[in-house]
Amino acid sequence: MSRGCTLPNRGFTLLEVMVAIAILAIALTTLLGSQSQSMLAAEQADFSARSALLARVKLAEIIAEDDLPAVSSGDFGEQFPGYSWDVEIDDLDVGDTELLADTTGQLRRIAVTVQRTDDNRIFTLQRVVVKGGRL
Repeated sequence: MSRGCTLPNRGFTLLEVMVAIAILAIALTTLLGSQSQSMLAAEQADFSARSALLARVKLAEIIAEDDLPAVSSGDFGEQFPGYSWDVEIDDLDVGDTELLADTTGQLRRIAVTVQRTDDNRIFTLQRVVVKGGRL
């Protein structure tokens, strides 16, 4: 029997397979980590946009009604489940400034706080208004 004709090696060695798996594991770990960060960033952007809109809507309602208690709270109903609001209205004392001397007793600070109840994120919008309008 002659051994002159040998078959070529077909396949991978165990070392080559282990190196390929290690490279694949590192790449997948990096991709999954960046995916997680992008999901968190998208969630934060969604909360910021939605809560700013809800706070502005509530502020417009408060200015239109013009006769609310100093502190009130509630939720946004079924349209925005998990979102609640708190409102604080304070009389603004401007002191003895010449610029705002004619507005004594007419300025109010309105703070609208929107909160998502499932993760306790908070957004606060504050405005100074004159009775019957915005300053």
